[in-house]
Amino acid sequence: MGRIGRVELGSLTRPAEEWGGPHARVEPVLGYVVRHDDVRLMFDTGIGTGSPETDAHYGPVRHPLPVGPQDVDLVVNCHLHFDHIGGNQRFPATPVLVQRRELAVARAGGYTIDALLDGVRYEELDGEYVIAPGLRVVPTPGHTEGHQSLVVDHGDRVTVLAGQACDFAHEFTAPYPPWAGRLAELADGRPVRVLFAHDHDLWEGTLPPPR
Repeated sequence: MGRIGRVELGSLTRPAEEWGGPHARVEPVLGYVVRHDDVRLMFDTGIGTGSPETDAHYGPVRHPLPVGPQDVDLVVNCHLHFDHIGGNQRFPATPVLVQRRELAVARAGGYTIDALLDGVRYEELDGEYVIAPGLRVVPTPGHTEGHQSLVVDHGDRVTVLAGQACDFAHEFTAPYPPWAGRLAELADGRPVRVLFAHDHDLWEGTLPPPR
């Protein structure tokens, strides 16, 4: 129950001033294919095109998206920045789940590559949403106010596809973000594995009970 496959979608080079380090940093761009009972979904779809300025700034390397509309029933975007939605338009008839506030901010302009928002069948969410038993979208604001993650309940353990809720796995507990309490409630003492959009490392452990 709940098979998850990581997909290498490319990389970006983030300037030092954007992450507070001494030099530019090459980051992977990762998506995930989830098979959970009868549901097949893609979590994030890669690096978008259409802005020479953005390409000059980040030097993206793009890898082809290995799935198409015949392979998935849903797409879930953690948020709508260009490096997470680049393949959305390959799925014109497939529901794409996004928080309502995230889509509103993106459509206001100056947030992403605007053309990437067109031709997509959005389903707007207001908070948590149960896709199917054991498969739940949970808001995880921080990187953006409308950021969301996907919680996959395997029965004996829980996996969280956290997107860019944290840039690095080691940041997940330093300190625990405010929404970690909700994840702890859902895990109910079971082991938790957390996967990220820009870090190959993962976080594994047991979340403390919410205060």
